[in-house]
Amino acid sequence: MSVVRLDNICKDFDGVSANQCVCFDLDPGEIHALLGENGAGKTTLMNILYGIYSCDEGRIFIQDKEVEIDNPRTAIKHGIGMVHQHFMLIPQLTVTQNIFLGMREAGFLLDMKELKRQVREINERFGFNVDPSAYVWQLPVGVQQKVEILKALIRKARILILDEPTAVLTPQEVNEFFASVKKLTHDGFSVILITHKIEEVIRHCDRVTVMREGRIVETLDVKATNLGSLASMMVGREVFLGRNMEDQNPGAILLEVRDLRVRDDRHHPAVRGVSFHIRSGEILGIAGVDGNGQLELGEAVVGLRKMEEGELALGGQTLHNPHPRQLLDGGLAHIPDDRHKKGLVLSFSVTENLLLGSQREKRHHKGPLLDYPAIRREADQLMEDYDIRPRNQDLEADHLSGGNQQKVILAREITRKPKVLVALQPTRGLDVGAIEFVRKKIMEERKRGTAILLISTDMDEILSLSDRIAVLFKGEILDTLPYDTPKEQIGLLMGGHKGGTGGSGCVAG
Repeated sequence: MSVVRLDNICKDFDGVSANQCVCFDLDPGEIHALLGENGAGKTTLMNILYGIYSCDEGRIFIQDKEVEIDNPRTAIKHGIGMVHQHFMLIPQLTVTQNIFLGMREAGFLLDMKELKRQVREINERFGFNVDPSAYVWQLPVGVQQKVEILKALIRKARILILDEPTAVLTPQEVNEFFASVKKLTHDGFSVILITHKIEEVIRHCDRVTVMREGRIVETLDVKATNLGSLASMMVGREVFLGRNMEDQNPGAILLEVRDLRVRDDRHHPAVRGVSFHIRSGEILGIAGVDGNGQLELGEAVVGLRKMEEGELALGGQTLHNPHPRQLLDGGLAHIPDDRHKKGLVLSFSVTENLLLGSQREKRHHKGPLLDYPAIRREADQLMEDYDIRPRNQDLEADHLSGGNQQKVILAREITRKPKVLVALQPTRGLDVGAIEFVRKKIMEERKRGTAILLISTDMDEILSLSDRIAVLFKGEILDTLPYDTPKEQIGLLMGGHKGGTGGSGCVAG
């Protein structure tokens, strides 16, 4: 008997079909992955199950009984909990306060001692190890994820919907997260995992349902499939994410960083005396476990974070604490780590976002005024060249999928024909098709002669794209290695083990 069955669910938004006669079922005690590209209809389907949306057609069955779920409170009554991709926590409140916020069962006069006891009890039961008294703002992202799950469990949910739960987690946090989820399923809980990460499906799930363009492609046991097959089902064609770069001789040094020292947001040393250079037509990959100074390094190089000491040279010009505009004018382009907060103005149209940073250029002007017909023609061409969908340049960026938002940023930055491209986590949170597209564009820039600094916590991405790999640990470059260095050797360095690497020393060269 299925604990959940969705029968021929249909949902349209303004004439655009998000779900087309979708059938889905969830068995007791299983982790069932809902896999698909961004915009495939996965989250829409689960929002219908959780009562955020109502379906246009179709039926929902819980424990083989047909039910009508018209809001999340009704879903909770049926034992369904949903953990959203963007957390719904209030940073200024404690873990316990967040968990019981809005619950009538907590009472009018809160007995915080009793509520904390309940949180500790469920903590111990599932091994979450979350401090009930800690403020949410003090917690790392991985622990905040556990708080969201605790919120669902305290409401007696037995069916958990997890929407892209590992999108912002480090590899270690991902492993801890799935260990906790498997404890839940061993205790009889059933889990729906919305994801586009095929590797996680293969490693951690029991069954997988693949969606594409609002339809179900296939449902099958994970043991009966593989990475390549699932990728092809998702995208509708064969996908290649391996290394596919021709050897080429790098040219002149275009970016040099000398003895860079930077502090993090808490004013602690984050980058400690880092030096490296990158030549024309070369990609230097910075490998490391998230939180070892990569973000601070990248932000300092693009002018978004103050350098405590050190300097950089862009195209031979030495700069100390340059303004981002100075770097932009000097030929540096930037793919930020967070496309929502740093890459786009979400309330601006696609055309306006494509224009950002180049609005002063002569080609965009007719006398003292912006030449909007020319700007729109260029935006239309870029949307076609970069396959930005839907082809509506007046659409606000907030309404695009993550992959299409990233394509807008790529189109804007690469159109400038930069000398240097700094790419921070360029494929984080993207589906396999968008990852393939972004990597292809980065490789094209290398071939064109751009010097590229690639900062990524995805080891496979670093190995696939880099000519040289600098390993960052606790803000220092431990070694710089060729791209064909064994993965295990790089992994040891990422963990801080310096011995026996046989590399080239501490300075990337």
